[in-house]
Amino acid sequence: MSTPRTVLITGGNRGIGYAIAEEFVTAGHRVAVTARSGEGPAGSLTVRADVTDSAALDAAFSEVEQKLGAVEVVVANAGITRDMLLMRMSDDDFDAVVDTNLGGAFRVVKRASKGMLKARFGRIILVSSVVGLLGGAGQVNYSSSKAGLVGMARSITRELGGRGITANVVAPGFIETDMTAELPEAQQLEYKKSIPAGRFAAPSEVAKVIVWLAGDDAGYISGAVIPVDGGLGMGH
Repeated sequence: MSTPRTVLITGGNRGIGYAIAEEFVTAGHRVAVTARSGEGPAGSLTVRADVTDSAALDAAFSEVEQKLGAVEVVVANAGITRDMLLMRMSDDDFDAVVDTNLGGAFRVVKRASKGMLKARFGRIILVSSVVGLLGGAGQVNYSSSKAGLVGMARSITRELGGRGITANVVAPGFIETDMTAELPEAQQLEYKKSIPAGRFAAPSEVAKVIVWLAGDDAGYISGAVIPVDGGLGMGH
């Protein structure tokens, strides 16, 4: 059992974020999630915030600090997609995705780092994607935002590594969520063929890796990219 920590997960009201929050609750941590709508799992505190809005994030952090204590573990998970071919992608399609996925992580980590520096302890976990380094056709905006998280974690590691703070990236592959469930059967089979494990991951398989990274046993891991992709992105 790891030391109980105060954990904040962005975008914790559905999909992988919800599973991450559930796993931290099960492991006995004090858990808060940010959500624009909906709620986190039972046993978690839900605070309203949009990761593109610094003031709203600041207020959300203050509420968590007041109710659960200073945030010791932050999981930047909130993300959006606007997939389309490069030729058809508007500036807004690009900017919106980068501002949420990369800018959102920056704002959350910057605010969390205040308390972490004071405590001389912190775990920063950025949720990227296999396409961040493997690439994905029709995903120039999304893959750029997810690749940027790697540079972010490594720069934070160089800046804050001597203060008991780690920063790592988890890069999931195809996960069984509402999004993948909507794909046509033939397309799902095609994707599974390209994955050495031959299947999609359960959200809990990503969540368990993140909980472990936040725990006492992972204190000497920083600046790493940990794939949870069934072997899809090997070597990237």
